[in-house]
Amino acid sequence: MDPLHATVHRSLTEIESSEWHRYFDGGDPFLSWHFLTGLEASGCTTVETGWQPTHVRLEQSGSLVGLVPAYLKTHSYGEYVFDWSWADAWQRMGLRYYPKLVTAIPFTPATGQRFAQIDNDQVGLPQVAAGMKALCESLDVSSWHVLFLEESASAQLSDCGMSQRLTTQFHWFNRGYRDFQDFLDRFSSRKRKNLRREREQISRQGLSLVTLKGESISPEHWQFFHRCYQTTYAKRSGHGGYLTEAFFTETCSELGQAPVMVIAQRERQPVAAALFFEGADTLYGRYWGCLAEFDYLHFEACYYRGIEYCIEKGLSRFDPGAQGEHKIQRGFEPILTYSNHWIVDEKLREAVAQFSAQESEHVRAYQREAATLLPFKQEGDQPA
Repeated sequence: MDPLHATVHRSLTEIESSEWHRYFDGGDPFLSWHFLTGLEASGCTTVETGWQPTHVRLEQSGSLVGLVPAYLKTHSYGEYVFDWSWADAWQRMGLRYYPKLVTAIPFTPATGQRFAQIDNDQVGLPQVAAGMKALCESLDVSSWHVLFLEESASAQLSDCGMSQRLTTQFHWFNRGYRDFQDFLDRFSSRKRKNLRREREQISRQGLSLVTLKGESISPEHWQFFHRCYQTTYAKRSGHGGYLTEAFFTETCSELGQAPVMVIAQRERQPVAAALFFEGADTLYGRYWGCLAEFDYLHFEACYYRGIEYCIEKGLSRFDPGAQGEHKIQRGFEPILTYSNHWIVDEKLREAVAQFSAQESEHVRAYQREAATLLPFKQEGDQPA
C-alpha cells in the first residue's frame, strides 16, 4: 500500500468550499466552510490569537483520501477539554508542550464529525490517524488532540493508541412534546412549580423576549449582540471574549438561516441577547450577554426559549453548551462527550493514558449520579 501524503493548508480558503462540503456534514453549522473561513477572516483564528489554521489534506497515489480540520495551538484557551496540568507537567520536566496540534471547532464544545474519510477500501480512520501521527513528528509538536468527536470515531482512535478522555455535558432531548407545557407536565410537582415561578418573574420585571432567525437578524442586532457578549465576558473573566465584532456582523450574518437570536427588551430597549445555531436536527446554544442583571433572564433566554424553539421546529436535541449542573433541574440530561489524544513522547504517552483512564472512571460515575437528579416525576407523583 502506498504511504499517505499530508499537505498542510494554512487557510481553509486554500481548499475549495465545494470539495469541503462534499465530505463534511452539511447539517452541522460549525463544519460549514463559511463558518470556519469566517473565523479566519474576522481575526479569531490566526497566528496572533494562537489558533493557526493547519488543515490537512491526505492523499494516496495522488488521490484524496482524507480531510482533517486542525489548528496549531500555542495555548489551551477556547478548547473546553482542559489540559493545563499536562502543560505544567511538561514545563516542570524542562519540555515544551506548545505548540500542539488540535482537531476541533474553535471556541465550540459541540460534538460532531472531525474527519472526512473519502470512500476507499484500503484507507480508513486508523490509516488517517497514522498519517496524522506522522505529521505531528514532522511539525515538531508535542501532541495531537481531537476534541468533541462522535463516540464511534473516538472508539476507533482509542484502538489506535490514542488516549480517550470523557467530559459531561447536559443536553435536552425532544420526547415528542406537543408544547412546553407538555414537557413541563413530565416534571415532579415541586420542580414544575419552581420552573413556572422562574418564568413568571420575566414578565413581572417588565421584560419581553423576541426570537429572530437568519435574515431577520439585522446589522443593528448583530452589533448589539457583540456589545452584550463582550460586556458579559469581561465581567466574568476580566478580559474580552474570543470572538470579534466582525465575526458577528460579517460572518454570522452570512450564515443563512442557521443563526437564531433571542433578544430581551425592557421598556422597548434591548437589554440582553442569546445566540443559537440551528443544525439539521439539533439546536446549539452558544453565546449570551446582558447589559443589566435580571432574575432568571439567563435561564429564560438561553434554555426555555431554546426548548420552545426545538418543540416548535421539531428538532430532536438541544445542546446548550459546556458545563452547568444547574441545567439538570431544568430537564437537561447528562451525556458523555469524547476526545482523544496522541502524545509524541512514548513515556509521556503512557502517563497520559493512565491519567485519562482514571479520569474517565470518575466522569462515568458522575454522569450516573447526575442522572438521578433529573426533575422528571416518579411513579405516584401527581401534577399540580
